[in-house]
Formats: sequence, C-alpha cells, structure tokens
Amino acid sequence: MGTLKNVELTKKANIYFDGNVTSRSFIDENGESKSLGIMMIGEYNFGTAQAELMEILAGEVEVKLAGSDTWNTYTADTSFDVPANSSFDIKVKTITDYCCSYIK
Repeated sequence: MGTLKNVELTKKANIYFDGNVTSRSFIDENGESKSLGIMMIGEYNFGTAQAELMEILAGEVEVKLAGSDTWNTYTADTSFDVPANSSFDIKVKTITDYCCSYIK
C-alpha cells in the first residue's frame, strides 16, 4: 500500500497519550474503515471494539495481546491481528508509522 486513491478522509486528527500517538481516519475505495498514524517512542495500551489488523509501515514495536504473556516484535512490512473487544500493550522502540484496518 504505497498510495491510496479515492478515499474519504476525516480531517480531524485522532490524538492519544498527550500527542504521542496520532492518526487520521479514512474509508478506502472498498468501503473499509482504516487509520494511518504515527507512534512516538513509549509504552501504550489500546482497547478495541472491532477486530483490527495493525500493519507496521516503518519502525519497531513489541506487542503483547490481552491474555498473553508473550511479547512479539514487529518491524516494517509486518502486521498483527487484535481481536474485537480486547486490548493490547505496545512498546514503541523507534518512531513508528502504521496503518490500522478495522475488521467487520
């Protein structure tokens, strides 16, 4: 996904953790909800309503899904799935560019 065409973009940014995580929401040409964002170095916890596919476009993170004791490392061109109505802990090791797809 180098470029996106024919998207419906929400101009207002999503800002979390005192500005250390930001994103912009959009709907792609297939009607799928997604967001593109940046995470600064730090540790965060996110809750999910819908299932999510998190694609790491650049950077390095360690992720622990709810109910797991295992931390997994993800770098550029890797991804992980998060179940609906769940959460995950994330340790951002380097500034990270990501795309989150919300799964119906």
